[in-house]
Amino acid sequence: MRNIFLFLIIVVLALIAAVATGLLDINQIRPARAPAISADSNGVTATGGQTPKFEVQTGTVSVGTKPKDVTVAVPSVQVNPPANSAEPITNAQ
Repeated sequence: MRNIFLFLIIVVLALIAAVATGLLDINQIRPARAPAISADSNGVTATGGQTPKFEVQTGTVSVGTKPKDVTVAVPSVQVNPPANSAEPITNAQ
């Protein structure tokens, strides 16, 4: 039960962060209306209400690469074969 509450709290915080940063924009374009209920001598009559309508716009996230003039040290790997082999194997690049 605690896991469910923790998950719901994380989801709510993520939605708040998305709206606060502008990644998610939610606008209500049609309000909600409750059903109208009337009672008379013939019984109870209910007419349908209206559900709200929302317009949701989401931001975009672009993922890509760009060249940089940075040198990255790559570790070398040396595999030592069994003692009866001729020479060690290295990654020569």
